[in-house]
Amino acid sequence: MQVAGRLSRLRDVMKAEGTDAVVVSNLVNVRYLTGFSGSAANLLVGHDCALLVTDGRYRTQAAEQVAGSGLFDVVEIFVGKVQPQREQISGAVRGIGARKVALEAESITWGSMRRMAELLSEVELLPTEGLVEQLRQVKDAGELDRMAAAASIADAALAEVLGMLGERRSEEQVALALDTAMRRLGAEDRAFDTIVASGPNAAKPHHQPSPRCIEPGDWVVIDFGATFEGYRSDMTRTFSVGGAAGEMSRVFSVVAESQAAGVAAVRAGVEAGEVDRTCRNVINEAGWAERFEHGTGHGVGLDIHEAPTVSEGSSTILAPGFVVTVEPGVYLPGLGGVRIEDTVVVTDEGCRVLTGFTKEPVVAPR
Repeated sequence: MQVAGRLSRLRDVMKAEGTDAVVVSNLVNVRYLTGFSGSAANLLVGHDCALLVTDGRYRTQAAEQVAGSGLFDVVEIFVGKVQPQREQISGAVRGIGARKVALEAESITWGSMRRMAELLSEVELLPTEGLVEQLRQVKDAGELDRMAAAASIADAALAEVLGMLGERRSEEQVALALDTAMRRLGAEDRAFDTIVASGPNAAKPHHQPSPRCIEPGDWVVIDFGATFEGYRSDMTRTFSVGGAAGEMSRVFSVVAESQAAGVAAVRAGVEAGEVDRTCRNVINEAGWAERFEHGTGHGVGLDIHEAPTVSEGSSTILAPGFVVTVEPGVYLPGLGGVRIEDTVVVTDEGCRVLTGFTKEPVVAPR
């Protein structure tokens, strides 16, 4: 991954924003900029310096990961308790003569901000949003390789587990089998809590797997993903156990048409909101406008939900290297639901689909 160039890109943004330094407290952003993946850290970035502070649990890990990212001579590391960490940051801010310091408004607590203000009473602290996140939208080749690997693991895991749907297993059993298969196939973790929703439970977009057994005639929504070297995949497939018939069969056909249209609409230069409108128009025309109750998609990367959003009113212009989901759904309370989702990479010509599992809905009962 091209980690070494990310600090330079951030500094370009800082110059445009008129800030002398930024304190990065979002741990995902810290990892993006330095490679360090510990659970406690702050990163001070100035125009000519970078200081990572963490505690003694991560002394060796921080050194190894920063060096492994090619930043051994670029990022200074301080290891100590919380108060010495704060003092190290404040001393570095004074050392570079910073007058305007940006804080990540969405990840720093009120208490931390007040303590920072006490230590840096002579400095103007500025709230900022999306400073690093805007850089994370465009994935480099290494990031895309990791996301493709995560998607491939998820595809293989679902292929192993799919037959369980016809064996009257519970939602919990299927979810656990998926999670286990992904780990066995090389994932470091799930990308998020696996969703297995059957029968009337499929009408709940974020249903938690339950002891309910999957029966012949059920429609089953499976929404899951893998994490590989920090990067995530996200895929939803909907299956019919024993055959596709009745109103839910029509729902499936409409959602499949909507999802295919949305994927076809993704390309560089298109507004994210236009992809949402494309999917929504198909479902609206079928009469289920009120049953498509979430956005069409979201960015994916080190986080399972990150910029940009693919939803109504989103004015973000898609660019090559963006990775987004396309996941329309229709949910009929008391009956069931259908959602189909792919994770795609935006290109100049259109998009490249990372999630390759079949969308054929029928699973035979045993």
